[in-house]
Amino acid sequence: EEEEEEEEEEEEEEEEEEEEEEEEEEEEEEEEEEEIEDEEIEEEEEEEEEEEKEKEKEEEEEEIEDEEIEEEEEEEEEEEEEEEEEEEEEEEEEEEEEEEEEEEEIEDEEIEEEEEEEEEEEEEEEEEEEEEEEEEEEEEEIKKT
Repeated sequence: EEEEEEEEEEEEEEEEEEEEEEEEEEEEEEEEEEEIEDEEIEEEEEEEEEEEKEKEKEEEEEEIEDEEIEEEEEEEEEEEEEEEEEEEEEEEEEEEEEEEEEEEEIEDEEIEEEEEEEEEEEEEEEEEEEEEEEEEEEEEEIKKT
């Protein structure tokens, strides 16, 4: 009987040990699963972070592009304004030149008129002188006779 009891006890102990081992194994498995889950979660978080960083980068690049476009537009506007100013200046210069030409023409015309008048006067004077001479000659002839 004693032997039987001992055997039973031993069996029970073995069973207990086996159960403990199984439990330990289960616990280990659970821990491993948890670790794997944790790792997966970490990986996901890292991926999300990377995505966010990429988004930020893209946004920054877009902002920079927008700024560059704005600058280009401003430069174009400035250039257009400068061109307009230059055109206006050229127009003004042309107008001034035209005015000067007109004034010169008027002056030339006036000078021409004056010269014509002088010529006429001279002719008249010459005619008068000739008439006087003729008269004198006639008078002399009359005196002679």
